Amino acid sequence: MKIRLHHARVLTMEPNRPIFAGEVWVEDGRITHVKHVMDVKYAMEDDAGAEKAEADETGIWDQEIDCGGNLLLPGFKNAHTHSGMTFLRSMADDLPLQEWLNDRVFPLEAKLTGEDIYQLTKLAILEYLTSGITGIFDMYLDPAATARACRELGMRCVLVSGLNNFTSSLEKMEEEYRTWNPRCEDGGIVPGRRGANSLISYQLGVHAEYTCSRKLLEGVAALAHKLKAPVYLHLAETEKEVSECKERYGRTPAVFLDSLGLFDYGGGGYHCVHMTEADLEVFQKRGLYVITNPASNLKLASGIAPIAEFDRRGIPVAIGTDGPASNNCLDMFREMFLVTALSKLREGDASSMDAEKVLQMATVQGARAMGLEDCDVLAEGKRADLVLIDLHQPNMQPLHNIPKNLVYSGSKANVAMTMIDGKVLYRKGTFFVGEEPERIYENCQAIVRRLIPAS
Repeated sequence: MKIRLHHARVLTMEPNRPIFAGEVWVEDGRITHVKHVMDVKYAMEDDAGAEKAEADETGIWDQEIDCGGNLLLPGFKNAHTHSGMTFLRSMADDLPLQEWLNDRVFPLEAKLTGEDIYQLTKLAILEYLTSGITGIFDMYLDPAATARACRELGMRCVLVSGLNNFTSSLEKMEEEYRTWNPRCEDGGIVPGRRGANSLISYQLGVHAEYTCSRKLLEGVAALAHKLKAPVYLHLAETEKEVSECKERYGRTPAVFLDSLGLFDYGGGGYHCVHMTEADLEVFQKRGLYVITNPASNLKLASGIAPIAEFDRRGIPVAIGTDGPASNNCLDMFREMFLVTALSKLREGDASSMDAEKVLQMATVQGARAMGLEDCDVLAEGKRADLVLIDLHQPNMQPLHNIPKNLVYSGSKANVAMTMIDGKVLYRKGTFFVGEEPERIYENCQAIVRRLIPAS
């Protein structure tokens, strides 16, 4: 499949490369050309070095998409989510985290089947597409069900184990890791890399320190060493979590887990709100990623993560929505705005956390945190995971600074098209996922009626 996206403004997200007028060519799911083309109608201020527009080569393209002067950039990466939790949206609300988890979420999740998770994940995928999200880092109860939904609808997904004392096992996690990650020629595993035709990969993970015994965590550390693989988990989300870990082990979660060797091959933490100096040193030493989830942290009153401090120390930050039960919206635009706005508030400094850094967190850093190095920027050879932003709407005008517009005033309404692996899955309000949205809605509503009869 050869696709030409032309008459575009292009933001590749490569270092020191400003937006330019140009086009992107795609073949068999990969980008083959990113061209700076002189375009009279959509000329940029600096067209130095631009090629002259070539005559249309009618017939060589399977599809040509006129972008109408709108913006092409890498798709957003939702670096922390629980897609199957859509059944709890606006149902388990307005409660503290531990009560929310133990009294509302866990009892209902215990009733879910794999088929339920498959159907509920498809609902989440539709919402991701409307937000320009082209890759998700998903931790949930049945990875195979999540993978099935993502494969069928075309969503790129990095599965991560939610292993704890009550679900899964070390043996199951290793089996899943080997199943979803391809082998090298020498028989070794390539962490976080997909096979040539697969949208799915896998990373090691545990739910959290507080849901795992020491023996289990030691087993995870041993498996990480065996596979030479990174590990991801919920970390330092609440003050209660941190204080109880210190009571158990005399150390904060990050320091304790590092003492077990859990982070010897990297990884990262979801949330990272309540971090000590020692925690920050662990993240710096091990090259760990922080994956911040500002809307969820606000809704559950967990706190505001020290994003500016991470940035000052060179600790890479990615962005996630968390699940649709704790957020409740799977919207990367809202998350981006909250990352910068809350940093300004926390620091008492309106210059804190420049919007362009936040845009990088939502695209490039998210891809790298997830092990999707071939989905981070728009460049030749990279996977064709991209989003087209409609600039011809009031909230994006005037075009003083397009990246800042995206973070400060952008919304889902500006997503004109979402492409994953060279396939257009959403365009101008219409889904191209092989299934009617109304059927997905009906199936999910039936699940909710069964699990929560009063709803």
